[in-house]
Amino acid sequence: MKNFMRQYGPYLAFGVALTATLGSLYYSEVAGFLPCKLCWYQRILMYPLVIVTLVGIFLQDEFLPNYVLPFSISGILLSGYHYLVQVGVLAQPISCADSVPCGSRYVNYLGFITIPFMALVAFILITIFLGLMKLAAAEEDE
Repeated sequence: MKNFMRQYGPYLAFGVALTATLGSLYYSEVAGFLPCKLCWYQRILMYPLVIVTLVGIFLQDEFLPNYVLPFSISGILLSGYHYLVQVGVLAQPISCADSVPCGSRYVNYLGFITIPFMALVAFILITIFLGLMKLAAAEEDE
């Protein structure tokens, strides 16, 4: 498992980041769903991961997790917060009142899968893949 994650973790993270990026572009550009402010912040954290992971793959950069994990962990916190706002656990931020409401749900698959939930899952997967890659590299160095 260690060797698998060390070798294929970046590819898996790239696949998730690319899918999330293309999905968000589909929802905004094709489906016509306007992103709220919190959605924009999540995009700011996700979109660079496609390029960073791709460059890390080409360069075979063993330090790739160090570049990606700050973005993905921040994305987990932001997406988790947004999802809690969307399901009504937390109050909507005042900054969302002047644009698209952050609590609005364009999609609601199975009664709980919304766009922020999908972003949360993507950030979690990226964190797991590159976190395991980092752990495998650390254990190999010992």
